[in-house]
Amino acid sequence: MSKHFRPWNIDQTLLLPPNVRDFVPKDHVSRFIVGLVRESLDLKAIMCSYVSGLGQPPFDPRMMVSLLLHGYASGLYSSRRIASGLIHSGDSQNARSSSSSRYESRNCGEGYAGRSPSA
Repeated sequence: MSKHFRPWNIDQTLLLPPNVRDFVPKDHVSRFIVGLVRESLDLKAIMCSYVSGLGQPPFDPRMMVSLLLHGYASGLYSSRRIASGLIHSGDSQNARSSSSSRYESRNCGEGYAGRSPSA
């Protein structure tokens, strides 16, 4: 049984503004990162590493990779600093566009950067 992920609705309509991506300028790096992850990266190996249907559904690997890449592009390499940057940074709206504003806690990213499928 494959694991189901929490939905990553980057195109989700909100009350104001009408779309999450309306927060972000057209030439911002977060748009590039989301496009790269959605269209170019092959994350099948990571997605297939989730086999158990037990527990709460994990965050979508595409969203987590987008957040990691956005953090790395911003000079943040610690999962705690990336999570803190989602809340406190002046660039937080742009970082949240990578996650479709689904930030819940700093624990969501801990350990994800080191996750790799077994060979």
